Amino acid sequence: MRAISNNRKALNTAIALTLGLLMSFPILWILILSFKSELDAIGNPLQVLLSGWTLDSFSVVQGRSDYLKHFSNSVIISLGSTFLGLLVAIPSAWAMAFVPGKQTKNILMWMLSTKMLPPVGVLIPIYLLFRDFDLLDTRIGLVIILTLINLPIIIWMLYSYFKEIPGEILEASRMDGAGFMQEIVYVLTPMAIPGIASTLILNIILSWNEAFWTINLTAAKAAPLTAFIASYSSPEGLFYAKLSAASIMAIAPILIMGWFSQKQLVRGLTFGAVK
Repeated sequence: MRAISNNRKALNTAIALTLGLLMSFPILWILILSFKSELDAIGNPLQVLLSGWTLDSFSVVQGRSDYLKHFSNSVIISLGSTFLGLLVAIPSAWAMAFVPGKQTKNILMWMLSTKMLPPVGVLIPIYLLFRDFDLLDTRIGLVIILTLINLPIIIWMLYSYFKEIPGEILEASRMDGAGFMQEIVYVLTPMAIPGIASTLILNIILSWNEAFWTINLTAAKAAPLTAFIASYSSPEGLFYAKLSAASIMAIAPILIMGWFSQKQLVRGLTFGAVK
């Protein structure tokens, strides 16, 4: 029996490693191409692997574009939309979880259904609104739009976390004289820290990776790293090595953050979001 158990563990490990390699292969291939010349990057896979390594693509990308400017835009937009979303979502999720109405479930389903709307379907009206309110190519404009598109997910996750907290605890705090804000700040928030933290991390990742709205609503001043990547696609064709270098420079910060926060993210998800 022990031999069967060991074989099963070895098989599970092999399957997990295989799936991990398959899922990470695109990133590994982009990483390899980023250290190649343009001529080598368009060759066959064997030629790419055997060709020389160079940092020229990174030098060209850094010299052509202001990476730090795009990076700071991504940080400000991601953090701004995340904290604004939490500011709106925490009271909303509290109300739906602990003071539900007859239409609470319908409201939750309606919010989730908005995520199924193709963004291109509302691009023109939103573009016109941004133009009229002078929000085009501004950080505040992107913070607003990213907050709105991610808000349904934030509310749904926080609602799931809050439902796991016994309502009797909040009733006891009210009996002790806690008001609405005191109940949220001093009782609910500390108990839901794992869920709030995982929601925060997930929203930062979603905001960082958002490309459709950032490309269509920015030009130069507020362009984040997603627009930075798109700038290496031109009418003359794709510059594979430079595009790969730009992609690595854009995704490296969020990959590093995800790697160091994976335990917190998993802990938060198992706290209640997927139950």
